[in-house]
Order: sequence, then structure tokens, then C-alpha cells
Amino acid sequence: MQHLPAVPYGTWFRRYRARQAPERRLVCFPHAGGSASFYRNWPHHLPAATELLAVRYPGREDRFDEPYATRLTDVADEIGTELAGLPPLPVTLFGHSMGAAIAYEVAARLEHRHGLVPQVLVVSGRRAPHLPRNRETVHLWSDDDVVAEVHRLGGVGADVLTHPELRALFLPMLRADYRLIDTYRPEPHPPLSAPLTALSGTDDPSCPVEDARGWSRVTTGAFALHALPGDHFFLIPAEAEVARLTAHAHRHTGTAQPPAR
Repeated sequence: MQHLPAVPYGTWFRRYRARQAPERRLVCFPHAGGSASFYRNWPHHLPAATELLAVRYPGREDRFDEPYATRLTDVADEIGTELAGLPPLPVTLFGHSMGAAIAYEVAARLEHRHGLVPQVLVVSGRRAPHLPRNRETVHLWSDDDVVAEVHRLGGVGADVLTHPELRALFLPMLRADYRLIDTYRPEPHPPLSAPLTALSGTDDPSCPVEDARGWSRVTTGAFALHALPGDHFFLIPAEAEVARLTAHAHRHTGTAQPPAR
């Protein structure tokens, strides 16, 4: 599959231009250890008038020389501010795993600080934020234990971690991302009003389907839950299905709300 051209867009985004004049914007947040290029094939599965912005975390790819982020809420602050300043388009937020937590915090900032209500928030592979967490210290584990955790989840790049040179390059980034999510505590704020869709793999050890259902409590808007076959990274073999479901989620979770400026 040929990748469509993408360019940095501000500090936090890589922009995949819509194939025609953009009418909607989809913002995608990568998982721990992930990067903007994880979503490079998604434009092929999106409507022609949808612009894709993939979030660029510091410390990887074209932000490799920048220090890793240390607080998830700081990341959400910066992304929310930058996103609110872009030319207005109806926006969908999608995040997988760690990216789901960041997308949720960005949605809260857009609504409660900037007066912008996303058309829909789609969270994938992440337990609802109010539920007790079963792992909070992964970033402090030994290298071998961190690698074992990546393998347990079926993580992207797990095979890379068997090569000493690549492991030395990849592990600091992965550990920094685990620190972000391990130390994250949801900030108290009113429920979202945006519709919310939760996705979960039927065999995901980190996010059972019932834990994904808990996301219904963080919004007063419509809620939908989809369980797809697979483990934590079910969205890789189901890439086309997940991308299309996300692109059309605003149609299936109630009345879409256009952003107010």
C-alpha cells in the first residue's frame, strides 16, 4: 500500500491532507511506544473529505532530539491549545491505549477551556479512567520485565526488542511512555458532552470489554461500545474496519455537535 504524503503541522501533528477539500478532521493519538507513523495507512480507509492529524510525541521520529514528556496532563494541555487554534473543522478524536487517555484529557480541555465540543471521542484498548488500575509501576521494572509486558500485550515492535542495539534505542522511549501513564491521575472536571465510542479487543488482557463499558460514565452524550476479535492490538489486523468505524462514529452515537468558536 502506497503511503500518502504527510508533513509536520505545528508542533504536535503530522498532517495527511484530505483527498478533497476537508470537511472533517480526525486526530489520532498513538499508544505507548508508538508514533505518528502508526496511522500512516489510515488515510486510505477514510472518506475523501477527512483530514487526518496524527499526534507526534516528543523523543521519536522527527522529534527524536526532543526530551520525552514527563506528565500526561501537560501533553494534553499543549495539544488541546494547539488543536483549538487550528482552522475550525468538525473534529473526531481517536486514541489507542495510552493515546486514549490523552485523547480523553484533550477532549475535556477542548470543551471546558476552549468551548469546542468534539463530534465524537473514540477510545480504544483502555479501561475507563475512574476504574482501579492493576499496574502502576511498569516504568520502574527491569528491562526484561518491560519487554515481557510488551510481548504479553502483543505489542508493536516486540520483535525489535530481541535485538540489543534496537532494544537500547527503543526501551528508553517505551519506559518514558509507561511513566506517563503510570503517573497519570485523571483531573477532576465535569463530564464530557461529546458522544463517546469505546473499542475493546475480546482477548485484551489489559482492557476487558466490561472495563471499556465504564467509559459511559465520563460523558452525558450518547455512548457506544464495540468489541472486536483480538488482543490489545486488535486494531492492527482490523485496521480498515477500525478506521472506518472511527470516521463514521459521529453518525452512530447520537446527534453530532459542531465545534463552537
